[in-house]
Amino acid sequence: MDPQSLKYSPSDEWIHVEGGVATVGITELAVHALTDLVYIDLPKVGKTIQVDDVFGVVESVKAASDLYSPVAGEVIESNTRLADDLESLSKDPFGKGWLIKVRLSQPLSAELLDRAGYEANWDQRH
Repeated sequence: MDPQSLKYSPSDEWIHVEGGVATVGITELAVHALTDLVYIDLPKVGKTIQVDDVFGVVESVKAASDLYSPVAGEVIESNTRLADDLESLSKDPFGKGWLIKVRLSQPLSAELLDRAGYEANWDQRH
């Protein structure tokens, strides 16, 4: 996926919407800040999530970070391969490292950022 065409949350998740389904992941900036990833926990298919709900956790040798949903709806797919291949998240966060797919129950929040806005927000926080 092209990072320039995605939407971003201030909590470092990216969103790509196609046909009423949002693919959600975390940005390369967040992945690199975490450094060596050791564990990920993602929701089961069928779970209903709301905007800003914690839907999972990613842990590194440095810290554990909650994953916050930037969308509302039903989880229709979790990238379960990541549990055995966290390298995919580290090397390809916008491709093989996607986290969940959600059937949207409401439109995207107007508070989501474009790439330039996300990078400016990142710079302010770090």
